Amino acid sequence: MSAKLSRSYQPSENEKYMSAKQCEYFRRKLLVWREELIAESQETIDNLKEGDWREPDPSDRASLETDAGVELRTRNRYLKLIGKIDAALKRIEDGTYGYCEETGDPIGIKRLDARPIATMTIEAQERHERMEKQYIDEE
Repeated sequence: MSAKLSRSYQPSENEKYMSAKQCEYFRRKLLVWREELIAESQETIDNLKEGDWREPDPSDRASLETDAGVELRTRNRYLKLIGKIDAALKRIEDGTYGYCEETGDPIGIKRLDARPIATMTIEAQERHERMEKQYIDEE
């Protein structure tokens, strides 16, 4: 389901929702984002390999370890994001991308452009978050 796109193509509310062009636009957007995350993760691995972990001064070593910990947590979030990107790419393949997993309603072009891994409409997401908060508050 690959469509030809011009470099300046932007999905519009005026065209058929999740047309081949829109799906291709979001597929490309997701793939670029995925590649950026992988490249940054590789940078982290390279930096950690190059680091001198035998720092004699305990406070300098602690600072290095703290920085590395923050970096690793960030990359761990990237790994989770890559999983969500992969799931979104699979939804594009199976034709369910762009539709709320809770209601089946269109998520909307603007929301998907801002958050291409979105799986719910804003309304469904807000309901979901309220239910989570209510559940947490009850514990």
